[in-house]
Amino acid sequence: MVFVNSRSCSHQVDSVHPSVDTAGCAEEQILSCNQPDTDDGLGCDNEDEEAVAMIEESPSGIPNDGTFDQPRPLGWIKGPSSVIGHKASGKQLVASEPRGKKNKRQEGRNEGRKRTSNKLESSAGNINSLRAAIGDEGANSNDSNWSMDGSVLRAKTLHISSPILAAKSPFFYKLFSNGMRESEQRHVTLRVNASEEAALMELLNFMYSNTLSTTTAPALLDVLMAADKFEVASCMRYCSRLLRNLPMTPESALLYLELPSGVLMAEAVQPLTDAAKQFLAARYKDITKFQDEVMALPLAGIEAILSSDDLQVASEDTVYDFVLKWARVHYPKLEERREILGSRLGRYIRFPYMTCRKLKKVLTCTDFDHELSSKVVLESLFFKAEAPHRQRALAAEDSTPTNKRFIERAYKYRPIKVIEFELPRQQCVVYLDLKREECANLFPCGRVYSQAFHLGGQGFFLSAHCNVDQQTSFHCFGLFLGMQEKGSVSFAVDYEFAARSKPTEEYLSKYKGNYTFTGGKAVGYRNLFAIPWTSFMAEDSLYFINGILHLRAELTIKH
Repeated sequence: MVFVNSRSCSHQVDSVHPSVDTAGCAEEQILSCNQPDTDDGLGCDNEDEEAVAMIEESPSGIPNDGTFDQPRPLGWIKGPSSVIGHKASGKQLVASEPRGKKNKRQEGRNEGRKRTSNKLESSAGNINSLRAAIGDEGANSNDSNWSMDGSVLRAKTLHISSPILAAKSPFFYKLFSNGMRESEQRHVTLRVNASEEAALMELLNFMYSNTLSTTTAPALLDVLMAADKFEVASCMRYCSRLLRNLPMTPESALLYLELPSGVLMAEAVQPLTDAAKQFLAARYKDITKFQDEVMALPLAGIEAILSSDDLQVASEDTVYDFVLKWARVHYPKLEERREILGSRLGRYIRFPYMTCRKLKKVLTCTDFDHELSSKVVLESLFFKAEAPHRQRALAAEDSTPTNKRFIERAYKYRPIKVIEFELPRQQCVVYLDLKREECANLFPCGRVYSQAFHLGGQGFFLSAHCNVDQQTSFHCFGLFLGMQEKGSVSFAVDYEFAARSKPTEEYLSKYKGNYTFTGGKAVGYRNLFAIPWTSFMAEDSLYFINGILHLRAELTIKH
């Protein structure tokens, strides 16, 4: 492959929860329901060891248009394509100076630029060819191996224009004009591995034509790597854009995420890696559906999935169990596992949204360094104790792309706050907050479940529904209390439902009653607020305070 742009100035380059059936009276309804799967996040006995049922950028000093900032040689035209197109004399075109008076400072600046230009042109003009010495894979690591001992397989000599290459790449700019040994020679030699040859040819072609002939993902990745090596940022952006436009697959996404760290950190590659992360997060957002595939993913793929806010999991407890399971499979040695959990994966577990029962297990888990586990548990408990507005403020203040520990995911089972009392009777008070958009998504027949809570050794949950009122046939908001199924155990409780309401914003009781639970049953009210759905969701609704519906349930064991 030969690039020739002139007779006198050309250079050569040697390229080396469950469905619920309702039945009951007009107010209180008793539901027959399949209880939420305890392995899907509501259970309290999920052992850690068990399988989790998860049901154009400019190089420094060189702008993109081919001109230089400092120094800016006046003998250079704007844009390498004009250099290629000029065939009368083969010399670089000279930008004309604007006429008019100049002050002494301007004259001095221009004289300095001319001297810099003359020096650069003199240096670059000495380069006649670029010689690519193509060797085996091991020879590149040791210069001595590139002597004439047979490690150099062959060489290619290419005609080039050193100004064009220098304008596109800081690497070639330094090579041709920075006093390097090569700049004093008539040709320079690039040492490349045989596997890099095709990519280098494509890269050199791009530096002249701003286009590539290759279109496949593997070949574009090779060119991207070569562009990074020789600091051609415009080609890196071009390759990144072409790769983003190709159909994404799990295999290609992982290839992009497992590029060398130096390439991954390049600004030109960020849109590509972001697209790869988004693809994996969207494809595997329901990790229970693709559990075998997800378990086989490498670390980069797992990090992409766990960083997503839209992960469809029962609760953060499920994420914790999954991370432990994956780490134990891929890092069977305890010390290696502790290192990878502490330095890489632990940051993706949102401990503040785990249940207190699971946080207790974190403290005794040997997979985590004890100091780290103590720190995250203490931080989580402090976060849980904060008022909702403070929790939202912490989430906004401390969140970063790699640290979202205070950001709530779209859990299948909504987080709750629970206060337990032993005297004078066993009692618990449960607080469930739902966002306006979460309630809106329930229409016309949806439901959302809370995390499990416990009283007297039994597990319970709350569920909010969009129902059709049996008397009026209008849609309405309903709230139900269910007990997790555990055989035929019966359990008698007094209960009360309340909600915060304007204008006082105090919790006001809506319904109370008593019920003897057996496994698979739930009790509640189809129309908790005794109003149609449209009134409940209206902008002037009494029940949304700063966009949040605040619900409370009190349970007391009957003796």
